[in-house]
Amino acid sequence: MAEPAASFAQRLRDRFPAATVTVVEPRGETTLEVAAHDWLDTCRALRDEFGFEQLTAVSGVDYMGYGSDEWDTEGVSSGGFSRGVEGKGAGRFAWGERPSQQGEDRIEPVAVPQRRFAAVLHLLSYAHNRRLRVRCFAADDAMPVVPSVTSIWVGANWFEREAFDLFGIVFEGHPDLRRLLTDYGFVGHPFRKDFPLIGNVEVRYDEERRRVVYEPVTSVEPRVGVPRVIRDDARYETAAGEAAQREAAK
Repeated sequence: MAEPAASFAQRLRDRFPAATVTVVEPRGETTLEVAAHDWLDTCRALRDEFGFEQLTAVSGVDYMGYGSDEWDTEGVSSGGFSRGVEGKGAGRFAWGERPSQQGEDRIEPVAVPQRRFAAVLHLLSYAHNRRLRVRCFAADDAMPVVPSVTSIWVGANWFEREAFDLFGIVFEGHPDLRRLLTDYGFVGHPFRKDFPLIGNVEVRYDEERRRVVYEPVTSVEPRVGVPRVIRDDARYETAAGEAAQREAAK
């Protein structure tokens, strides 16, 4: 039987007093947040002392705009919600433009986080039937650098390459840090929130040059991601109440 999340979290706090431990119920999802200078020592201790023998994933995260919403989901009529969106939300801008920042005209300004880029590990212990999320923020947003954990879990190799390719996070000490998914000569990191959803360039075959050419995007309009919003709907409760009244009147 797995150790209760509360006691496991307390053991982490006792072992890593400088770190931050959070537990999300009801599933007991535990996150350990570690500073970059303690990253390798903490990860090695998690493997050797806590039995996390397997790393299942390394993810990059861009917290730009985290907590803000460009859609107004309050006070919406029964006919739906307005698709009018103000400003240039994260990712929703054309080539050569930039996202709206604090103070510009929009419903919710793009949040500018104090720490923008983070690397997140997902660890698994078979012996103790336990999973753990470990997060490390890069100290510099302009050049996000996090130590590589390939010396601890070899399987981190391609995960870190993917996070480098898509988010631009540099994993210091990685044996072969190069792009993994994007094309040769690709400029930028497509999963960053300041990278336009339409991309920066489009590809076409030029008949005159007899080759493929790359040009700034001109044929695609910036897209808006529509969130899934669950709203209170009294129609079902009303129908059930009316049915109960009819039954009582019989």
